[in-house]
Amino acid sequence: MPRLADRIIEILYDRQGQSVWRDELLHVHSSSSRGPGGSGSGTSERAVEAALEELAQRGHRIEQTPSGLRLAWPTVLDAHLIERNLPARRIGKHVICFGEVGSTSDVAFDAAVKASPGEAMVVTAESQKAGRGRLGRKWVSPAGSGILCSIALAGCRAAHEPLTIAAGLAVAQGVEDAGGVHTELEWPNDVACDGAKLAGVLVEVRQLLGRGVVVIGLGVNVSAAPPAKSVGRKTTCLAECGGRTTDRIAVLRAILVRMDYWLTQIESGDVASLHEQWLPRCGMMHQRITIECAGQRITGRVADVNPLQGLVVVDDAGKNHVLPASSSSVVR
Repeated sequence: MPRLADRIIEILYDRQGQSVWRDELLHVHSSSSRGPGGSGSGTSERAVEAALEELAQRGHRIEQTPSGLRLAWPTVLDAHLIERNLPARRIGKHVICFGEVGSTSDVAFDAAVKASPGEAMVVTAESQKAGRGRLGRKWVSPAGSGILCSIALAGCRAAHEPLTIAAGLAVAQGVEDAGGVHTELEWPNDVACDGAKLAGVLVEVRQLLGRGVVVIGLGVNVSAAPPAKSVGRKTTCLAECGGRTTDRIAVLRAILVRMDYWLTQIESGDVASLHEQWLPRCGMMHQRITIECAGQRITGRVADVNPLQGLVVVDDAGKNHVLPASSSSVVR
């Protein structure tokens, strides 16, 4: 049975900003308490107050209204609410939520050291001081306005290239599942809406204590987006795209379910379906673009994506170039 604080936050969260009578919360304690005197009114009052204080320490703002108690929206990311009945095999079963960190990916790498082989750890933060994107860029996000999340996979057997491609696809699909907006994929793993950047993914690999650890860092603009000048391109957020929700918990849960699915597919060797579902979302197909890869710039037409090798670009001389996701980026 969930702890009292977890049960109370479930009730408040599920009411979606509507008030809950305090008596209902007292009943939750009295019906689940054990031991002599456990269901007394004084005991229940103290237990509920302690649970509310715990929730406040977790960052939740619970307001007193004439009709009872109400969870203020938007709410913080909460490990229990993210994990609760999540239909995933591996990713999303172990979640840690912070207020502010340097980088969620650095915290995820540290957490992976203590994880069991095959375990997945999910780390989120309301804000980060040293968030990073691809190719050394800084990830910028107003505090509490988006999803800042890193997923550590201890002993992951998936290759870097398909995992990078799948991570972008999982974010795009998860945002659509929860937010109901159409998304596009831009090489290698940016998620866009109407050509503006909505989300980004960074996959990193390190050797820790003799085993490989993969961390998938992702950022999604939900209720606000950073200034375009700080990113170097047009940006947007789910709210601006007309998404049906700005509930970050719902969006993150949908992404984790998709990420869990694609990890399973890749580890089983199924890259055909990854190729099949990635291509229709890529607005760059058959377009002329310039890609920077390993210090060189290649201009040509996008012909395909190989999930095991990278983006296939045909230059003006008719030569095929296969550009890995880990070291290539679109020049804007």
